[in-house]
Parts: sequence; C-alpha cells; structure tokens
Amino acid sequence: MANKTNDLAHTKWMCKYHIVFTPKYRRKIIYNQYKESIRDILKQLCAYKGVEIIEGHLMPDHIHMLVSIPPKYSVSQFMGYLKGKSALMIFDKHANLKYKFGNRHFWSEGYYVSMVGLNEATIKKYIQDQEKYDIMQDKLSVREYEDPFKGQPVVRTPFEGRRRVKGVVA
Repeated sequence: MANKTNDLAHTKWMCKYHIVFTPKYRRKIIYNQYKESIRDILKQLCAYKGVEIIEGHLMPDHIHMLVSIPPKYSVSQFMGYLKGKSALMIFDKHANLKYKFGNRHFWSEGYYVSMVGLNEATIKKYIQDQEKYDIMQDKLSVREYEDPFKGQPVVRTPFEGRRRVKGVVA
C-alpha cells in the first residue's frame, strides 16, 4: 500500500496526509452514539470527494485521519468541505448538540496536517496506538475532573499546584 499510485486523466499521484482536528473547545464529545454517527458521516463525505481513508481513529476530543486526497483538491479546500458539511450533518442528526455548541459550529478553527511519505506504516501505528497511550496516561493521572460528591466540574485556581514565593509563582 505504501507505493500504490492512483491516476486521473493525465496524472499519476500518491498524496497522503495525516490530519488531526478537534471539536470546538476541545470538548470530549466523540463517544458512544456520537462516535458511530460521526464516523459514518466522515466516511460518507470522503467517499463523495473520492478521498480514501487509509487509517482513522476517533478519540473523545480529537480525530486522527490518514487520507489520500486527489491532487485536484487542496488540503484546505478538502478540510473546509469536510468540517463544514460534517458539522451541518451532525447537527441535523443530533439536534440536542445545538445547545452545547450553538450556531452550528461543531469543529474548532484550524487543523494539523502533515504529508506522509515513505513512513506511512509509522503513522498508521501511531494512530492505532494513540488511544492506548491516552488510556494509560489517564490511569496514571490522579486529577479529578468532576467532584465525586457533588457531581459538578472541579473549579481550579490558575496557581493551584504551584509554589508561591513572596507573591511570585515559582
């Protein structure tokens, strides 16, 4: 698969990109029924444009995709299409999300992209192992995101956990 070339009318091409993008405010919203729905929507939109998803993984707060985009589309053009149309489709399918996100802005601005050359296997392994690594890090962390007694989010001060030395944060 690493050296598979595609062709258009007068072009042979192999354009692969590793793309990462997040929901607005990096909310941990991509899980359970939303995860399956978002996966299906992204697959459908990629198929419309002729973009092949080589590898993909949906994390609770971001999405990794290794895609092969035809050269007739720029990466920014494809990402604008993908994030714009998918947001509309997500809000149509899950109307209750409009109260959390408002104005049909599901995705945050921007994305990360890098071209994949001959290190495709490394990128695929990274995407597959990303969730295992995040789960391991969460198990090592003792930070509480929700008060177990009140059921409310924990409010932290900006200087919590840091030393104060004569009015200066050290």
